[in-house]
Amino acid sequence: MSGNTRRQPRGDIPSSTRQAASFAGDTPSTGATAAAHKAGRPTRRFWSARRIPAAIVALLSVTGAGLLLYDVVSVRADQPGMSWRRRLAEELATRPLDDIWMTVGAAVTMVLGLWLFLLAVTPGLRRLLPMRQPTGSLRTGEVRAGLDRHAAALHLRDRAVRVSGVQSARVDVGRRKVRARAQAHFRDLNEVHADLDAALSKAVTNLGLAQQPTLDVRVRRPKKG
Repeated sequence: MSGNTRRQPRGDIPSSTRQAASFAGDTPSTGATAAAHKAGRPTRRFWSARRIPAAIVALLSVTGAGLLLYDVVSVRADQPGMSWRRRLAEELATRPLDDIWMTVGAAVTMVLGLWLFLLAVTPGLRRLLPMRQPTGSLRTGEVRAGLDRHAAALHLRDRAVRVSGVQSARVDVGRRKVRARAQAHFRDLNEVHADLDAALSKAVTNLGLAQQPTLDVRVRRPKKG
């Protein structure tokens, strides 16, 4: 146990250990994560197949096209058209544009269109973090690796609780930032913060991610009671 075990005020460690004399603030620290490996090819994110939205759109399209085709065939065969189609055509022809139902229908259609557009232009699969592709190997472009964010968080949390003085830790892994929150039950908070920042910086670098996330570390004393 470190000889410097004096009681520290409750609060988070500031951004840098050079500012260790001030414990009153609650500003997060941006860890000096190790530099990313340069011997890796830039890797794009994984794209989701969007099977459920695609299936819904396909089902609705096939249903609508089938109903319209059935109605056209009925009219061509000298049979009365479907009542809902005649009612819809009449409503669209007679209702004014400022009618509440016209406004609601237009808003719903716009929202659905924007949702489908976002699904088409965004990768999805946010839980998967792309990993670097090594250079110097043949046909590496055919193999892509990804790391689950939850698995990465568990690995970093296990690495955090191994630091001397850390009682408990919680780690959240994002695509651009890793947030670590730890409670230290002994040792000086500055020392625990410095060791935890160094350990997690090395661990984040060793994950081999294509985009090196920044590290945000906070250390505090556990609450009494």
